[in-house]
Amino acid sequence: MIWQRSFFVLILISLASFHAKATSILILGDSLSAGYNMKAEQSWPTLLPDLLSTSKQPVVVINGSVSGDTTGNGLAKMSGLLEEHQPDYVLIELGANDGLRGFQPNIVKNNLHQLITMSKDAGAKVMLMQIRIPPNYGKRYAKMFEAIYPDLAEETSTPLIPFFLEQVITKPEWMMEDGLHPKAVAQPFIAETIANELRPYLAL
Repeated sequence: MIWQRSFFVLILISLASFHAKATSILILGDSLSAGYNMKAEQSWPTLLPDLLSTSKQPVVVINGSVSGDTTGNGLAKMSGLLEEHQPDYVLIELGANDGLRGFQPNIVKNNLHQLITMSKDAGAKVMLMQIRIPPNYGKRYAKMFEAIYPDLAEETSTPLIPFFLEQVITKPEWMMEDGLHPKAVAQPFIAETIANELRPYLAL
């Protein structure tokens, strides 16, 4: 009888531990991750947990993305997000608005570097998403901007996730009229693309 009670208690403890160990991913991004002009449940961050969760390891996503955010905006709120959510992983998708406004690449790089450092200091593993911008300020600026991400990934030993709209932007029917934001119809494809890129780096 004592053995049965002990076994029952052990099962309860094991189940509690299972539920407590959900892998958490904090996404820090802009309108590309915030579900711009669509319902939140349609956005790729909302679809991501179902694609990454396994029978043994559930995944939860905290979406800290806000349309219009720059790397500076991300810095301003990062400490609070890390303290509140204590994520296992941080996925950084920022910089597009910096580039569209012509911010100096060294400033963008420094901000991203701080975001990576803050996340790692908080105990999270970090993944950096490559961002590309249209050549509004010339090809030279666009090239310098895009180089920020692989350079920073190498300098900080941080996994670099390829530009996730690479195939989306080639399909006009998947893009909004502004040519910058993907429609709701493209979100499942984006979620699947990102899930495939993240899996090798997640302990699931």
